[in-house]
Amino acid sequence: MGKIAFLFPGQGAQYLEMGKEIANNFARSKEIFNIANEALGFNIEKICNEEEETLNNTEYTQPAILTATIAILEAVKENGIKADVVAGLSLGEYSALVASGALGFEEAVRLVRKRGKYMEEAVPKGEGSMAAILGLDKDIVDRICNEIVGTVMPANYNCPGQIVIAGESSAVSKACEKLSEAGAKRVIKLNVSGPFHTPMLSTAAKKLANELENIQIGKMKIQYITNVTADYVNDESEIKEFLINQVVSPVKWEESIRRMIDDGVDTFIEVGPGKSLSGFMKKIDKTKKILNVQDMKSLSKAIERVIR
Repeated sequence: MGKIAFLFPGQGAQYLEMGKEIANNFARSKEIFNIANEALGFNIEKICNEEEETLNNTEYTQPAILTATIAILEAVKENGIKADVVAGLSLGEYSALVASGALGFEEAVRLVRKRGKYMEEAVPKGEGSMAAILGLDKDIVDRICNEIVGTVMPANYNCPGQIVIAGESSAVSKACEKLSEAGAKRVIKLNVSGPFHTPMLSTAAKKLANELENIQIGKMKIQYITNVTADYVNDESEIKEFLINQVVSPVKWEESIRRMIDDGVDTFIEVGPGKSLSGFMKKIDKTKKILNVQDMKSLSKAIERVIR
């Protein structure tokens, strides 16, 4: 029998009322929202359900996505679906760590709020940007970014034909022009507050490192793969350093998925808001069983296909 992986989404997956239906049907999921409200000192549930502008502010987006994701995870677990390995895209790595047992949820939700704040503050507004490049090979994107004067580099290797670049706004614009000329099918500027996963966020990484000094890392009960190396983390003492490096390093998502496939994973369940990771999976290997759980309907489908 093959293995099951839980995949957790990152920033950009948020939408109003994410996790609401699940929380209304599972007491433990509702409790996750209550725990987050108390840990954060404000009503994250209200933001998730009613305050779209606040929800899209990075400082609040990150704890909101983590909270909704873990609420959904609790419903998945309650229905007997278990993972052999977990991984998360960028912010989603914190959900993966909570799922693995390495991070407590209360500590994680407070930590990611600070992470979001530090990332947003690291680069003055307008000085950094990101863009999705569709339809070009990795080598071409890497080469053209290296040829541009200024700071621009791949930030997310999501799947074949989709790479996100980030850096100084002017350098990103120049790279977009060159990448279009090189044959990119589409070049999409992203509505984000900064050049995430580049060295331009080094101040955020340093502040996060200070926060992590006060965080207790627990024993992993489920294997976890980090964005930084696209490989398993076998020593809990390395986790903090990976989380610090992740802020300034590209997300090796496609490699992470292929590493799991090589290890015998044949069922991938995206747990949390949105379907972006399921979309990436279909481009990486559509022969695998690919599911997503974000509401009652998708939860029922996952139970049907995995448990029965």
